[in-house]
Amino acid sequence: MNIIIRRAEKKDCTRLLQLINELAVYEKAPQEVTVTLAHFEESGFGANPVWWAFVAEIDGTVEGFALYYIRYSTWKGQCLYLEDFLVTEKLRGQGAGKLLFDRTIQEAKDKGYTRMVWQVLDWNEPAINFYNKYKATLDSGWINGILDF
Repeated sequence: MNIIIRRAEKKDCTRLLQLINELAVYEKAPQEVTVTLAHFEESGFGANPVWWAFVAEIDGTVEGFALYYIRYSTWKGQCLYLEDFLVTEKLRGQGAGKLLFDRTIQEAKDKGYTRMVWQVLDWNEPAINFYNKYKATLDSGWINGILDF
C-alpha cells in the first residue's frame, strides 16, 4: 500500500468535511458539525488562513488527515494545536496514522514551535494507546471551557 502524506489543498476540503463528519459520528456528536464548505475553504485557503492540514492519500483518495492551527501559550510561546486527527477505519493499523502524526510533529519542529498540543476523549482507548506509543503526556487535570455563540 502506497500511502502519500502531503499538504492539504483546497480541492481536498469536501473530502475533509466528510472525514470530519465521520469523526463526529465516532465521537457521538454528529450534530455538532455546523461549519459550511464555503467557510471551511475560506478559513483554510482564503486570504488569511487560520488552519493547515496534512492528508494521507491512497490511490487518489484522502483516507486520513491531521488539521492544525497555531496556538499561543503565555508560558511556552507558539504551539502547534492539533485540532483533528483521523484515519479511516480501513486504514487503521496500516501505518498512515503514524506517518501523519510524524509529519505533523516535524512541522512543529521545523517552524520552531515549543510543543504540539491536542485533546483526546477519555473513552477513546485506541487513540490513547496510539499517543502513549509517543510517550505523550495526557493531562486529565484540565477542564475544557466552551462558550457557543
